[in-house]
Amino acid sequence: MPLVFAGVCSHAPGITGRSERADPGVRDRLYDNFDRMRRAIEESGAEALVVVGAEHFANFFMNNMPAFCMGMADRYEGPIEDEEWLGIDHADIPGNPDLSRRLIERVMEDVDVAYAEEWKFDHGIMVPLHFLTPRYDLPVIPVNVNCQGPPLTPLHRAWEFGKALRSACDAAPERIAVIGTGGISHWPATPDSGRINEKWDREFLDHLINNRRDRLLAYTDGDVYREAGQGGFEIRTFIAVAGATDGATGELWFYAPIPIFAVGCTVAVMGVN
Repeated sequence: MPLVFAGVCSHAPGITGRSERADPGVRDRLYDNFDRMRRAIEESGAEALVVVGAEHFANFFMNNMPAFCMGMADRYEGPIEDEEWLGIDHADIPGNPDLSRRLIERVMEDVDVAYAEEWKFDHGIMVPLHFLTPRYDLPVIPVNVNCQGPPLTPLHRAWEFGKALRSACDAAPERIAVIGTGGISHWPATPDSGRINEKWDREFLDHLINNRRDRLLAYTDGDVYREAGQGGFEIRTFIAVAGATDGATGELWFYAPIPIFAVGCTVAVMGVN
């Protein structure tokens, strides 16, 4: 059955952990659009949610850093961080190992991918799930793209992974939703934390929602690091969703630089036809 929903959103820990310190009007509009995305996923009839994320050395480190990894467990747990710090209670999240295996096998026909039957979610997945599946009743299939440990996954391979994932989803009988989650410009865990390059973010998002493949793949790691910080490397997760919706345009539902959340916060959807 064809992919039924695709979108992207931010996952910064401050979105939940420092919510009371943000401007209420801007924060509430962000939250409203997360809820809008939740409703859209539910209305799509999705039976599983693939989360293409970028984790932060919670499960993968330099002794084992796959370019792509997909989860194949019957359950996951998170957050791996302190619950009070993140503002999210520990939870068990259902998986779907049979669907995971079928997707992995199909993706493997085009892109090499690792798989994991054990996975503890950090904020990179838990923040989106907190808003999009608050009852944790929708099976989740996690994906990690290496955005953290150089050599990083090349952008064109992230695009090709997204295309392979789309083919796998379309071949499955289940109704599947896909979201990509990451930051755009941000400098986490550095003296520049809280800095946001709004101009750069808006240019990237314009390329994204118009699905301009050549422009999206023209970014270099050097340019991204200089203009968007090391957190900007997470554009790979958004580019994977653009690849999964190749040829379709999207709609930006929300963007605002929120310094206390330390990222340009984004909620956008992509066409799946």
